[in-house]
Amino acid sequence: MSDLAAFLAGDRLDDVVLYLSDVFLEEDSRLRDVGTETDDGVQLVLDGETGRDAFAAGTGMDAMSFAGDAMGTSGTITRSLDAGVCPDANADADATPDEDAAEETVAAVDEDHAVRFVLAFAEEQNEAVGGRYADGDVIHAYAHCACGARYADRWVVGERSDTA
Repeated sequence: MSDLAAFLAGDRLDDVVLYLSDVFLEEDSRLRDVGTETDDGVQLVLDGETGRDAFAAGTGMDAMSFAGDAMGTSGTITRSLDAGVCPDANADADATPDEDAAEETVAAVDEDHAVRFVLAFAEEQNEAVGGRYADGDVIHAYAHCACGARYADRWVVGERSDTA
């Protein structure tokens, strides 16, 4: 089982997952040496403290401050933790002034709303808290979009099956 699969299965509750897109991450970044190359970036599964330090090194931001900022806006982050749907993308798509330009606008929205980086961690099931936390371990994922938006998604381990 890959490190990411183990994380998504709730087997690595003390770890964090980082995804940094190729557009965002410098070609000679040391994070490329310790991460797993994906089609569009690098993904790392690291122990919590190391992961927060790597996040700060790769983004220049404090991990928990970033998560706190992103938490205020709901979006969709894929289970693969390397893509998402920016909540601002629909607003941009709806602003299309001309139906003939719709295809061009959708292409621009895709590029304008591509995920630049993702931070994710898991929280152990906690029946005392209730809600989804009573249902199982919860994955918390936070994304930063090319447009500058920050958004969050969370789900109970095993609840979602999307991988794209």
